Amino acid sequence: MKVSDGARDLGYAAAWQMVRTLPQSWAVRLFDAGADRAARRDDGPMQLRRNLARVLGVTPGQVPDDLIRDSLRSYARYWREAFRLPTMNPTAVADEVEAAADGVEHATAALSHGNGVILALPHSGNWDMAGVWATHRLTTPTVVAERLRPEALYRRFVRYRESLGFEIIPLDGGAQPPYPLLVERLRQGRLVGLLGERDLTGNGVPVTFFGEPTRMPAGPARLAIETGAPLLPVHCWFTPEGWGFSVEAPLDTSGGLIATTQRLADRFAANIAAHPADWHMLQPLWPADRKPRSRRAITHNADDTSTAS
Repeated sequence: MKVSDGARDLGYAAAWQMVRTLPQSWAVRLFDAGADRAARRDDGPMQLRRNLARVLGVTPGQVPDDLIRDSLRSYARYWREAFRLPTMNPTAVADEVEAAADGVEHATAALSHGNGVILALPHSGNWDMAGVWATHRLTTPTVVAERLRPEALYRRFVRYRESLGFEIIPLDGGAQPPYPLLVERLRQGRLVGLLGERDLTGNGVPVTFFGEPTRMPAGPARLAIETGAPLLPVHCWFTPEGWGFSVEAPLDTSGGLIATTQRLADRFAANIAAHPADWHMLQPLWPADRKPRSRRAITHNADDTSTAS
């Protein structure tokens, strides 16, 4: 049964209100139970299984059921925390993230040079926590938001992230494309945060990711090369009681767009492999998993790698 756009928006609105009022232990049990049920249904989401198979270097059928369960619990935790985060003390959150973080000096040093900084990360752990840390320890992060449907749901998510202190630029449908705005922010010495392993445009840069060809957004590498802003790989993951967070040294961008994007893909792969359960990728990421029409679109756009996303 297909859920209508209006029902989706109402569902998220209800969850935002309900989860905030539940005791923490109740919320954990509720979201874990939902994740466990999803993991048991038909051996869990098949696309998640295919993606994790590439991380582990096995066939989808060889992915341990425990990993599927843990991955769905991790994904559920992201949403549970998203629904509760506006009621949490942001300074306390930033303190906790920084206390467990590794390499934050790379971000501080990069910003001190005045060229801005690009933090690029995959969909892992709770990336909103990284944004809260940046807001309270560095500067206002500028991020690009996928334009969800319906519009009311997109607006709800924009308000949520703005309440955390982020500047939001829509991926499409804005007054102007995101790329020139991101260039402007970096030239102002600001911080840009980009989720960087999923190509939403079909115009991405060819890379090898977990040993298989795919495409990743051109934006992080292109922005770094054009503006001189350092490009820092970042990773987020969950710990039993908190959050893991690492910031790496700036990537070498001297080899150009394709080489820089491949370096970023390699760092993403290493970090995802270290915390596979926290990689929240339930969508097709490799051409082999896409529908024929999507594969044709990617092939058609193979020579256009100029889009930031």
